[in-house]
Amino acid sequence: MKTKTFISTASLAIALLFGTTAMAQTKMKKDTKMVGGAEMYPTKDIVSNAVNSKDHTTLVAAVKAAELVETLQGEGPFTVFAPTNAAFDKLPEGTVTSLLKPENKGKLQSVLTYHVLAGKFSGKEIMKAIKKGNGKATFKTVNGDMITAMMDGKALVLKDSAGNKSMVTIADVNQSNGVIHVIDTVVLPGM
Repeated sequence: MKTKTFISTASLAIALLFGTTAMAQTKMKKDTKMVGGAEMYPTKDIVSNAVNSKDHTTLVAAVKAAELVETLQGEGPFTVFAPTNAAFDKLPEGTVTSLLKPENKGKLQSVLTYHVLAGKFSGKEIMKAIKKGNGKATFKTVNGDMITAMMDGKALVLKDSAGNKSMVTIADVNQSNGVIHVIDTVVLPGM
């Protein structure tokens, strides 16, 4: 009788363990988004995920050139508006090459930190702030300049200080130290 009880208890414990593990894996899979052909794991930091996205090779190269890797691997939390390679391609010819030069590191840091907010802001939280602001919400970026968020239909849009607009194409890519929102245009601080 004791052997049957022990086996039943052990079987139940194993079933619970596997069930809990399966539920955790299902939740993690649900929270994992695909960006640039790669899974973005919410258990990894911003840089560790971004290096796997084939759509963000220019951004990763810029972060390395600006010596911001360690910062974006830090505790945070950060909200990063991550321009794709195609977004960088929209800049005037030679802009990216020029920004990546060592003598332009300060300017590159300014551009990149304009894409970062201190704190974790989900798409829903940004939209709530837009609604509260009667159609617009302004946020102070890490570089100190302001960026404006608004809606264009159902699309979340950013507007820089020069009036250039960028659309969020993939929202809420959760990271261990914040969140990434993929954008289709590089936004620029007032320079």
